[in-house]
Amino acid sequence: MNLPSRARAGLNGVARELNRQPTVEKPRRQWVDDVVAWCRQQDIDLGMRLSSQALRFDAELLAQIDSVLASAHLAPLGRSLSGLSSAAQAKEGVEEDKATRESPRAWRVLLNLPPQPTPGLSNEPRCSRDVDVRHLTLGAFGALVQVENLDSFYAFNPNINALSGYAQPLIAYRGDSHYGGGFAHLAEVWRKTRRPHLYAGDFDAKGVALALDSGATHLLLPDIAWLTQHATPLHQPAGQLPYQRRLRQLHVSLPPQHPLRPYLTLLEKQRGLKQQWFEGDLVAVGVG
Repeated sequence: MNLPSRARAGLNGVARELNRQPTVEKPRRQWVDDVVAWCRQQDIDLGMRLSSQALRFDAELLAQIDSVLASAHLAPLGRSLSGLSSAAQAKEGVEEDKATRESPRAWRVLLNLPPQPTPGLSNEPRCSRDVDVRHLTLGAFGALVQVENLDSFYAFNPNINALSGYAQPLIAYRGDSHYGGGFAHLAEVWRKTRRPHLYAGDFDAKGVALALDSGATHLLLPDIAWLTQHATPLHQPAGQLPYQRRLRQLHVSLPPQHPLRPYLTLLEKQRGLKQQWFEGDLVAVGVG
């Protein structure tokens, strides 16, 4: 029987308290009862330490627990498995705590990169690569381009006028249940570079709100004249109304000549357009 994670957390707290006092008494709460059950299974005699109301801990008891953990190749007390990857947990012992482990994709992002010829694979205009955010040298990239939709991400070509002023733009998928956490890490560290962060996604209230939440400095959108002709209520569903209030507050705070204002006016008319319907050149529209 593995030592339950809540019992391990409780014992780690007790170990810290025992550095300051010879004994620590804890009432019979769930984690304490987990410790009691585990000790009985491991033939650790609690003796007079245990009553119907509490369990008294001392250094000798924790040493017995640590000895059993060591013989079972489990992580000793004081080593939390929470937040560790499965590989890191494996280095601590044979125990795996899936409930608190770091997701294998916690730091992974999906990037759209220049073609990288590989034997056995046909050449494509662009290639996609799953990478660890911590292995990126952000100084090599002049701008971050966040792409909302996966199909648009795969088809995205950075050779457009709106990106011509940036050396080697970093094209990243915004993410979903698989890659969303990794992109959040990327956006956080990118913000510290103070370089442009462009959002390429749906022209609707939710899309613009997502861009703002991610720290984007610009939206990549069709020219307002073209968009005014092609935006449609079909692409601005009623379910997005909760996002409109925030955009109205942003709208009234912008100077009269701000380039984002006509786009927000169009959204307030309940008209939008999905990213896949965009045509022609895109322009970078500042949001700040």
